[in-house]
Amino acid sequence: MVQSGQSTVAVAGHFGYSQSVIVKWVHRAKMLPSNLHTIPTRSSRPHTHAHALPQEIIFRILALREERNQCAEILHHRLATEGIIISISSVKRVLKRHGCSRYSRWKKWHQYPERPIPEKPGILVEIDTIHDGPHENRLYLYTMLDVCSRWAYAQACKRIGTHRSVRFVRKAQETIPFAISTLQSDHGPEFSKYFTTQIETRDITHRHSRVRTPNDNAHLERFNRTIQDECISRLPRKLVVYQKEIPEYLRYYNTERPHMGLGMKTPTDIIKTIPRY
Repeated sequence: MVQSGQSTVAVAGHFGYSQSVIVKWVHRAKMLPSNLHTIPTRSSRPHTHAHALPQEIIFRILALREERNQCAEILHHRLATEGIIISISSVKRVLKRHGCSRYSRWKKWHQYPERPIPEKPGILVEIDTIHDGPHENRLYLYTMLDVCSRWAYAQACKRIGTHRSVRFVRKAQETIPFAISTLQSDHGPEFSKYFTTQIETRDITHRHSRVRTPNDNAHLERFNRTIQDECISRLPRKLVVYQKEIPEYLRYYNTERPHMGLGMKTPTDIIKTIPRY
């Protein structure tokens, strides 16, 4: 309208806006610097709310937080003992707005696609890491378990990380007698975004177990305890010993050891009874 000199009615009709909107935009554009080519969008957030917390309650929440740096649940209880009855979500909201929340603004929140039903081997395979020994003399163990057949695979190493996790999956694919469709892990840094992108190139879907839902990885957690009780606990903490003894234990676990959850069958027996697809 400014460049061609057309009226607000003509411009509004051409672009499909109301005339009052065009008038407001032109008025705001004239108040902006000449080098600014866009009109900033104004926030529609209200400045006040009828049920907003009084300032004295907000100050009291922040004072209690600064006193001992306690969590929102404790602050909510302490406020109740002082006769201040508000919801716990209000306490969390105040902490978040004032930058006192313990959650990182950079934290990546994972999506949780529907958990596949493990009807056949490879449909749902769980992966995890466990450590053995103090920090100065620690060894790590990557573990993997197929939920359907309980077929297990493990590998010892001195350190863990995303690159080592990818190499572990590649080595497992060369060993296990079925193709992996979905791989499920916890939220550990060794299973981060790089790990996801790398295994997806191998036609494997990566999903994370849900937060505060320990049953999502229950089968693998039970295997972690089993391999620690039956194998690792009787070995000296040396990488060469782990690398020699663990493959032998896995052979026994997958082919000879009876499993109560499988009706006293072995993972090999289950794989033989289920046709491949």
